[in-house]
Amino acid sequence: MSEIEFALQASQMSADSIKAIAMAIAAGVGVLGPGIGIGILVSKALEAIGRNPEASGKIQSTMILGIVFVEALAIFALVVAFIIKFA
Repeated sequence: MSEIEFALQASQMSADSIKAIAMAIAAGVGVLGPGIGIGILVSKALEAIGRNPEASGKIQSTMILGIVFVEALAIFALVVAFIIKFA
């Protein structure tokens, strides 16, 4: 194997490893925010149910809707991570 072929192969491995690291960072950071957001959302909903148990149905439905919207951000981050890896 000549030196040029070895350098080309080494640079290709480097690009693949950089893509893998970028995917991991994008997925990790992209899921961190929604994870914290869901935790805060559920915490506040449980506090509200504790203070006013009669309104638990309305609070739960609103909480679930909020969780869905926050979770969509995590799915977008995962899609971006896959685009980074495979594009």
